[in-house]
Amino acid sequence: MDALKNKLKEVLTSVLPITIIVLALHFTISPLDSSLLYAFLLGSALVIIGLTIFLFGIDQGLEPIGHGIGNTLVHSKSYAAVLSICLVLGFFISYAEPDLHILAGQVDSVTSGQFGHLLMVIVVSIGIAVMMTLGMLRIFKGIRLKYVFSAAYILIFILSVFSSFDFIAIAFDASGATTGAIAVPFMLAMAAGISAMKSDSKSGEADSFGLVGFASTGAILGVLITGLIFGIDKLDGTLPEQVITSSKLLDVYGSKLLPLAWESLLSLLPIIIVYILFQIFSFKQKKNRVIDISRGLLLTFLGLVIFLLGVNGGFMAVGTEIGIQLASMSSKVPVLLVALLLGLTTVLAEPAVHVLTHQVEDVTGGSVNRTLVLVFLSVAVGLSIFMSALRILLPNLKLWMYLLPGFGMAVILAFFVPELFVGMAFDAGGVASGPMTATFSLAFVQGIAAQVPSADLVADGFGMIAIVAMMPIIAIELLGALYHLKTNRTSKAKLSNTGGVHEK
Repeated sequence: MDALKNKLKEVLTSVLPITIIVLALHFTISPLDSSLLYAFLLGSALVIIGLTIFLFGIDQGLEPIGHGIGNTLVHSKSYAAVLSICLVLGFFISYAEPDLHILAGQVDSVTSGQFGHLLMVIVVSIGIAVMMTLGMLRIFKGIRLKYVFSAAYILIFILSVFSSFDFIAIAFDASGATTGAIAVPFMLAMAAGISAMKSDSKSGEADSFGLVGFASTGAILGVLITGLIFGIDKLDGTLPEQVITSSKLLDVYGSKLLPLAWESLLSLLPIIIVYILFQIFSFKQKKNRVIDISRGLLLTFLGLVIFLLGVNGGFMAVGTEIGIQLASMSSKVPVLLVALLLGLTTVLAEPAVHVLTHQVEDVTGGSVNRTLVLVFLSVAVGLSIFMSALRILLPNLKLWMYLLPGFGMAVILAFFVPELFVGMAFDAGGVASGPMTATFSLAFVQGIAAQVPSADLVADGFGMIAIVAMMPIIAIELLGALYHLKTNRTSKAKLSNTGGVHEK
């Protein structure tokens, strides 16, 4: 029961700031239609309830499965079997990720089906599967993170040169969206399970991180390669009309319940099948343990349905509407301030961020304080959404002007900070862009893009999650540089004190 209360506190911390911001704007500069406001409030309540149950279920079900699979892979003597299992698992956990389905739905609706929901989910999941498998192979072989990240981003840069701006924006958004509340705990658990079996504790500590960040590059590669194969140069974008104001509230939610329940079941079903197969051939867990994990999986499903219902029922629609209203004002200061405020608060709401920061504190034995990591991430994401809004308002400011120097700096910094912080930083880039970013913040930015005449709804409306995924990498690497500096100073001080004692 205490664990459930803790999850509720965690979720309230993340969702309530957005609700308060929306209400403050409603009663001051951005009034909403009453039916839209009621839909948002009901949606917020469902998001809180759903996310709480969902995260509690993940702790009870998906995380133990991830740890178990990680431990099983370590003891397997067949590389072919390990790589095959990683490929299948990588595809399924990405396919089950709700954030990816939300983004794919947005892309589908905005591009009027030119880049369809199912196609995007499949190509991203294939990319994640391939890169996650290579990431696991890296842990087995002990290859340094800075080398694999450098190689991945050089390949991405080469593909970007030949890709359209539309696909670049969607590709980098996909990398952030696919590492959410399901994928992150599962990947971290698998990486920790394998790393814990290593004889070198320092190497194992560093290898606990990096898998999420490396796997997320597969999403970028998947979308870019798809764009090049299909040869689509430009995607036409139109913002779908909101029907909430003209419909009854219960009809809006009621019509979405069964489709979302079916979608959620299909998303989780492959993971359930994988668990059953591992239980039969490998785990052979006792009845009580199987019941506990089964209960966790059921709660994950129920929470996911309720969460998606809240998101699709009114939560995202209000984000779009506020973006439109603020962007239509003569002064652009309010829209930029709200963008900054959204970023500062929404990262605290991301469930995967809390999973990562707790693991950072555990793995480093408390030497890296999770509160400090949260502060660095909050500032980074605040600046990210501010930069996204600024890019839409200034037509000459292009996405590549952020991403090229940003990711270039991230790769260069990787060679100057401790290995532990390299993996931690790239993982943070993935986890910072979770349910709140993929829903409310993305809808808000698309509302701005729809209102600004010089903006392109696809090229400018997408790309925000890309910046949100990039800035935390730089922030955590800078934190790593400070940590390294502090450690060196402490070591030198100890040496000088020891020297002083010997002199006496």
